[in-house]
Amino acid sequence: MTTKIKINGPIISNDDKWIYDWLEWDGTCPKDVLNALPTDNSDVEVTINSYGGLVDSGNEIYTALMSYQGNVTINVIMAGSAASIIAMAGKPTKISPVGQIMIHNAAMGAGGDYHTMDKASEILKKANISASKAYEIKTGLTQEDLLSKMDYETWLTADEAKELGFVDEIMFENNERPLMVASGYVGTLPNNLIQKVKELKMNSIGSQQPFELDKLQDMINQSIELALEKQNKKNQEPIMEDVSPYERFFFNTQN
Repeated sequence: MTTKIKINGPIISNDDKWIYDWLEWDGTCPKDVLNALPTDNSDVEVTINSYGGLVDSGNEIYTALMSYQGNVTINVIMAGSAASIIAMAGKPTKISPVGQIMIHNAAMGAGGDYHTMDKASEILKKANISASKAYEIKTGLTQEDLLSKMDYETWLTADEAKELGFVDEIMFENNERPLMVASGYVGTLPNNLIQKVKELKMNSIGSQQPFELDKLQDMINQSIELALEKQNKKNQEPIMEDVSPYERFFFNTQN
């Protein structure tokens, strides 16, 4: 059984979570994720839709997911700032085709003399380096390259995120598609055959042999199965050059 965890809204502290709950606002704190992790190391699927929030909370969630002994799949809808750090914990990390990842420098409020401001600058620079480590482990990009991307606040589309290694795959890309063959069979009845069924039904009205749709459907299914069986024997080569399995059935019944 797979445990599903949602990370929605801002990444907040444990102490502030009750306020978001009281206001009925989305928000995710470290306890939300840590308490949801199974104790049996079974599979976990995390979906992220967050523009980010507190760096420390994001780091705590990232570390918990990286430390988890079971499989962790992360699906990204939006992962910005601190949420993008969490997204790096996926093995694999997937992204929606319409998803985005955003990375940028850490920010904070500070006030005081120049010593205080120098220390604030140092803290922010170290925070950037720490965040870049999560990106570096996931992507294999150099720290210099990553810090440059963070400096310019880089927004990545699904394709860009995959190309750079921030994600392992784009969701839905590998879904199986109907087999394309010369017959044109793609799982739905062609319009001309739909018209043929309508004609057969109309012709059966008032006749001694009423139109039996269930029996017709069974025969169509048998025809499709036979056609696909022959197709598999030919290593997925087209069954017929100009006639679909459906058309073959109808034409044969007219003989």
